[in-house]
Amino acid sequence: MQQVIDKAKTLIEALPYIKEFYGRTIVIKYGGHAMVDEELKKNFALDIILMKYIGINPVIVHGGGPQINLFLDKMNIRSSYVQGMRVTDGETMDVVEMVLVGKVNKEIVGLINFHGGKAVGLSGRDGDLIKARKMKIMKEQAENAPPELIDLGRVGEVTEVNPDILTTLDARGFIPVIAPVGVGPDGRSYNINADLVAGAVAANLKAAKLILLTDVEGVKDRDGKLISSLSCAEIDARIKDGVIAGGMIPKVNCCREVVEAGVAKAHIIDGRTEHAALLEVFTNEGVGTEIVRE
Repeated sequence: MQQVIDKAKTLIEALPYIKEFYGRTIVIKYGGHAMVDEELKKNFALDIILMKYIGINPVIVHGGGPQINLFLDKMNIRSSYVQGMRVTDGETMDVVEMVLVGKVNKEIVGLINFHGGKAVGLSGRDGDLIKARKMKIMKEQAENAPPELIDLGRVGEVTEVNPDILTTLDARGFIPVIAPVGVGPDGRSYNINADLVAGAVAANLKAAKLILLTDVEGVKDRDGKLISSLSCAEIDARIKDGVIAGGMIPKVNCCREVVEAGVAKAHIIDGRTEHAALLEVFTNEGVGTEIVRE
């Protein structure tokens, strides 16, 4: 009997969060181990379906780097990286679009639909959802040396999000699943970092939350202890003293930009934890690190 009572207590604990987020949009970047492990994939699909059934509007943006690497290896196409970004020539872009839009996206949509949801797969080309331009980055040079532009090929950054197709799908009860491929003014596809796409979508939709599923617990301090909350004002100092480093820097900066654009909170959480998205949204403790304005 006590187990049954505990289940009821869990539901009661979730009630204020259900009320708070009812009718609101939550954007979730789906990536890392949660996209590989079969049980975690199933749990993620069920989490998203539950959110939709209780009146929350989840929007999913997914990655797919490992799946792209697998196909490139099979085709004997070598990848090179600059500042953590894949240099994407025309041949590589064809593979990226094929894998992200034609394979990974459809697998996620199929998984959600199989478990009782109503998902629709999209890329940035659909309804001009994600407009992009070529990303320009500068090579780090010695002091007083002239800047040097690095050509990443068809790597893009978001210039505009057209939410019409998302609001239409939401009104009809569908869950959008977005592949991070944008379309440029020249009509060509651009490969865009999934975190950046998720952030741009969240900002445009004035989402209640942005959640980044990763393969780490969140931001940790020098002693390895999880930092549960960070304000935007604290981030630069944490980067300067080395607490935030490496691949965590762009994730934290993405969260900061989204929060400064009007999203209430952004979260970096461990997708390897079962039902991580539900734990973040519906429990007092939450998981991972939240980024807040103040």
